[in-house]
Amino acid sequence: MKVLVVGATGVLGAEICAQLSKKGHKVRAVVRPTADPAKVDRLRSMGAELITADLRDPKSLERACKGEEALITTASTTFSRQPGDTIETVDRDGQINLVDAAAKEHVRRFVYVSFSIDDPSPLRNAKRDVEKRLKESGLEYTILRPTYFMEIWLSPALGFDYANSKATIYGVGDKKLSWIAVPDVAAFAVAAVDHPAGKNQVIPLGGPEALSALEVVKVFERHSGKKFAVQNVPVTTLQAQHDAAQDSLQKSFAALCIRASKGDEVDMRKTSKTFGIRPTSVDEYARRVTTAPGAPFPAH
Repeated sequence: MKVLVVGATGVLGAEICAQLSKKGHKVRAVVRPTADPAKVDRLRSMGAELITADLRDPKSLERACKGEEALITTASTTFSRQPGDTIETVDRDGQINLVDAAAKEHVRRFVYVSFSIDDPSPLRNAKRDVEKRLKESGLEYTILRPTYFMEIWLSPALGFDYANSKATIYGVGDKKLSWIAVPDVAAFAVAAVDHPAGKNQVIPLGGPEALSALEVVKVFERHSGKKFAVQNVPVTTLQAQHDAAQDSLQKSFAALCIRASKGDEVDMRKTSKTFGIRPTSVDEYARRVTTAPGAPFPAH
């Protein structure tokens, strides 16, 4: 099957391209003229055909969508911001442009990676606007709503510094979240391009069990053999950051941190069985990153 991947230079998008290639799909990866050459070369090495387009350029999206059977989009400004990118121009308007282009070019199935968080924020509002447009487009769609990614929220970049036995926790840390791994989100996205159970469905995604941040710390302590120094960020501080934020991305990040302090649980038993995908546990993730830092994602 021919599959167009938008957001292919991102961590999740690149993993989706890799898994599609392994399953024998013909991958066409959308890249911008300003894309990182190293990331572009990695896509080439997977055998992906590169298509130059931009979510802010509707005509380029129509050209990219022409003749495609399926499309997966993960594009977002949250971790790959370029000049002129905002949540409004990319995550909302750009993705809506993509939906319209896919509908015009009669793409068979549109797989949109959204997220599960429903607390109001510019990012949440953008994603729900895209979901609404997709549902009204006449396209066959699958909307995936993953919860918190382990590789992002349980990483040094966001204060979970397992290499140095330090962890920043939002709120008290006693509420449970269904942490999910990037390769698992990719696996569900790849499965959704032709799985009948994905047709016109909104599918929440999480890991195999829900753990609080404090429970996650205990898991990492067990694998590393070291006691963690834990720093809590009070919800009042997060709320103040949210209220003071002038930038939509900063406001959205604060809202995500506040939601993390409240928990976000997803029951994956039925979805895992339906799609034949066993999500990675926090225990497995912790063992991998503490014993082999920098190791590639496990194969699916």
